[in-house]
Amino acid sequence: MKMRPHLSAILLGALLACAPVSGWTQANSAKQDLKNAGHETKDAAKDTAHATKKGTQKAYRSTKRGTKKAWKKSKNTVKGAAHGAKEGAKKPQ
Repeated sequence: MKMRPHLSAILLGALLACAPVSGWTQANSAKQDLKNAGHETKDAAKDTAHATKKGTQKAYRSTKRGTKKAWKKSKNTVKGAAHGAKEGAKKPQ
């Protein structure tokens, strides 16, 4: 009969010894969850910044290309008009 109180004391001691460990792992996992959320937020911000940079560069280059194209066309048109005006001035009608 003396074994029964010892057995229940041992089981109670084992249960109490394991209880703080399970609580510690829950707190640790909550801390890790917050760290993971912070890293994911940082990575999302980086991805957004890189996409913005790429879009800005594409818009800049397209505008530059279009401006050069318009400049060349208007330059040729002005030259052609000036040449035509010279020709018209030389030929009397």
